[in-house]
Amino acid sequence: MKRPVRRRVNARRWIWPAVLALAAGGLSAAGTAGADSDRSGLPEAIDTILGDPRMEGGVASVVVADSASGDVLYQHRSSGRLMPASNTKLLTSAAAMGLLGPGHRFTTDVLAEGVKRGRELKGDLYLRGTGDPTTLAKDYDQLAAKVADSGIRRVSGRLVADDTRFDDRRVGDTWGGDDESSYYAAQISALSVAPDTDYDTGTVIVEVRPGARAGDKPRVSVTPRTDYVDIDLRARTVAQGGDDTIAVERRHGENTITVSGTVPVGGETTKEWVTVWEPTGYAAAVFRDALTAHGVRVGGPTRTGIRTPKGAERLASHDSMALKDLLVPFMKLSNNMHAESLTKAMGYEATGRAGSWGDGLAAIGGYLKTVGVDPGKIRQVDGSGLSRKDNVAAEQYIALLRSVKGEPWFDDWYASLPVACAPDKFDGGTLRTRMCGTPAALNVHAKTGSLTGASALSGYVKDKDGRELVFSVILNNYLPSSVKALEDAIVVTLASSTKDKAVAVTPRSTRAAGRDGGDLECSWRKPVRC
Repeated sequence: MKRPVRRRVNARRWIWPAVLALAAGGLSAAGTAGADSDRSGLPEAIDTILGDPRMEGGVASVVVADSASGDVLYQHRSSGRLMPASNTKLLTSAAAMGLLGPGHRFTTDVLAEGVKRGRELKGDLYLRGTGDPTTLAKDYDQLAAKVADSGIRRVSGRLVADDTRFDDRRVGDTWGGDDESSYYAAQISALSVAPDTDYDTGTVIVEVRPGARAGDKPRVSVTPRTDYVDIDLRARTVAQGGDDTIAVERRHGENTITVSGTVPVGGETTKEWVTVWEPTGYAAAVFRDALTAHGVRVGGPTRTGIRTPKGAERLASHDSMALKDLLVPFMKLSNNMHAESLTKAMGYEATGRAGSWGDGLAAIGGYLKTVGVDPGKIRQVDGSGLSRKDNVAAEQYIALLRSVKGEPWFDDWYASLPVACAPDKFDGGTLRTRMCGTPAALNVHAKTGSLTGASALSGYVKDKDGRELVFSVILNNYLPSSVKALEDAIVVTLASSTKDKAVAVTPRSTRAAGRDGGDLECSWRKPVRC
């Protein structure tokens, strides 16, 4: 797994994708692939692209089919199981829509257990979560305001954070230990906090600004404001024009975030999304602060992992957005934590037990059987594809992409897929800078996937005749930093083709392809979103 590049708050530039593509030597629909450019069949065209030197020693599983008839137009190792990376989210999201339903909402409740005497609750206050991966600090503030509106000003007992809807396993199978503080690998809990409306749950945003003079300590702020994390500030400001080497990372097993390195006077602000250790405690800390701000004092300590007693009185409730709307930040921005929360939620709904990866994945497998995907021929160990154990063949994605077109919720699911060269991040998502200036722009709706040595793109595209095609391209075991240019070339070839003729599009050069951050999902390069 590659780490995200350093994120700069003032690096966000919404450059028109077409301009960006041209500057990077983008694809040309009229381009051909050297000596084989006169080969007019689709199989020959895609074979030519897969013969690119960047795939030397690598392996590919690729299938293209007519969406309506199912006729296979191209296949290369169609049953070969490879790491699909975030293409795993296609399986998880479809199963969530099928099993939980497009109207499913996560609920967060505040309940009282004890006796009210005037403005005092003689007992405990419970914060109970069901796995909402989109709860913001402002939502906890609104819950606290409702508690205050109920007349309570003092709680004699404890603040209990009930996260028992999910089990206590926080990270997925074989997730990289060196990704622990990286925001795309946050811990999973039934109670957490998202610091922004990209809904990067389980993280805080740390901003580091230079001091006024050389020798000053940089200024550090945390969003949301919370004492749940501590800042160990080891960085210093250096003279204007000096090196910017700021690094922000959380220590293993702690909530101490170390800020080190140097930043020059007048230099840029560094902005990092950093995970917390134990997100349940994070949610409880944010909620306790909100209670205090609304004049409600809790006398006892915070406790976690305790089930709310039956008969507790509900004081306040917050519902998440409906699943069909949650799919947009989830799929457009390839949010790993959303995938895992949904997986555990499906496990709970299927069994009534605390949601677990095992039960959730079994539920996903059961759904996949109904849409023509054989769970016995894939290996799925998490919901997001962050694990390198996930193995899926391209033919299984083709079966899914065709079958879900018959589901009543298909339009909402299809709308959640990233769109090539669509400029808005909640439309184009992880494809917003790809395939611009080609027949694939605003045409391709597909899910991206990226791990070191693994890249994938699966979805829908219309060819030049208006025929809808489904495709799945999974590439593994290559050595260059990126092979996304090859994925793009294949899909642009499809968009440029007719039933009678297809000419291979020339992939971008290695040098040009390297400018897009290699195999990092563009959603990982915060705050510069693709």
